[in-house]
Amino acid sequence: MWQFGYVESRRALLSKAGDNMGKTIRTDAVRGLFEAILTLETEEECFAFFEDVCTVNEVLSIAQRYSVAKMLKDNHTYLEVANETGASTATISRVNRSLNYGSDGYELVFSRLEKKEDKG
Repeated sequence: MWQFGYVESRRALLSKAGDNMGKTIRTDAVRGLFEAILTLETEEECFAFFEDVCTVNEVLSIAQRYSVAKMLKDNHTYLEVANETGASTATISRVNRSLNYGSDGYELVFSRLEKKEDKG
C-alpha cells in the first residue's frame, strides 16, 4: 500500500514538472540579465538595480522563496515555514521540489554562504 502511494505521488510530481517541459531560462535575454547582475558589487547596487528591473512584489516573492528554502533546509515544518514567511503551502511545496529535484542552485548558494560565514 505504501509503495502505491509513493508511486502515485511521484507520478503526480513528475506530471507537474512536465508543465514546464519545453521551456528554458537558458536564453540570450536571461544570459544578458545574469551578466548584468554579476556586475553588481554592493548591496546598495543590488537594491537600485532590482528596484528598477522588478516590481516590489516580484522581489518580495523571490525573497520569500529564498527564506522558505532556508527554513526547509533547516528542517522546519511546512506549518512553521508558512507561519514565519507567510508563504502558501503551494509555494512551500514548489520550493521543496526545487530543493529535492532541482538544479542544486539553492544548495550552491547555501554552501557558499556557509563558507563565507566560517571565514567570518
